[in-house]
Amino acid sequence: MSSSTRHGRRSFGLCSGLIAILCLNEIALDVMVAAVAYYTEKPSWLPSCRIYEPGFTKCSTNSVQKLLDQMNSGIPEVVESFGPFDPMRVRDIVFKQDNNEVATIRANLTELVVKGFAKTKVKESRVSKKDFSWQTKIYLPKMRLDGKYQMAGRILLIPLSGSGNIFIEIEDLDILLITKTQLYEKGGFTFDNVTSVRVQLKLSRVHTELDNLFNGRSPEVERSTNQFFNDNWRDFYEALKPLIVETVENILYDVMSKVFHLIPANFFVEDIPTPQELYGSKLAAGSDSGSNSMPN
Repeated sequence: MSSSTRHGRRSFGLCSGLIAILCLNEIALDVMVAAVAYYTEKPSWLPSCRIYEPGFTKCSTNSVQKLLDQMNSGIPEVVESFGPFDPMRVRDIVFKQDNNEVATIRANLTELVVKGFAKTKVKESRVSKKDFSWQTKIYLPKMRLDGKYQMAGRILLIPLSGSGNIFIEIEDLDILLITKTQLYEKGGFTFDNVTSVRVQLKLSRVHTELDNLFNGRSPEVERSTNQFFNDNWRDFYEALKPLIVETVENILYDVMSKVFHLIPANFFVEDIPTPQELYGSKLAAGSDSGSNSMPN
């Protein structure tokens, strides 16, 4: 046998092996994607509750706490598509506030990372028997947002223009979370489609730092400005409150949208009605037809 023939066979064998590996990887990926579409069995760590039985709110509060604890430990399907729960990467924010007594600013926040949700405590979780929306009270001892900023405008009569690193640290953060949902059916299960998230915040302290203020022209003025913002943190918080509220709403919306498309609502509330039972056959049919494309 000639050396060229042996080389050709080795090359063919190598190529065949690579093709086989690629095919196996693709098959494994397809299986993995199919496996994470949604849960068909209730996880052992998730307590179920019955809304028409006494003690539901206490049970629901415990169930949501168990969910958050498990997210902190890591739910593989969530981590793979969303990333870790804490620290958590969140989407960019474009912020604009005009004609406000405290601030008139335009800001872009990018490369955002939030820390602190691992220590979330669920104080209360109520579910409406009318439309199955939620009202949840949660507490974070501390939440910190780190990222990059570009900002122009004024805060507390101080003109600002710069770009660089920013962090905002909030202590003793109480969040009232108001979530609206629409039920839909998939694979014989009832799911929650999160349609809107609103939050009300209470806190005890805000600390912030923006570097490269005034585009680095005066480091001393930059330090004194940051100190002024922290000494007058209540006013500074009011200036940035819409931005902070939007950040928290985005985080909770993104997390819940992912989780509740993964875990059927039946696993949280055993006696939740079907979409047909709640909305009637006509509206439910419309909801069900859209559920195949995983509503946002």
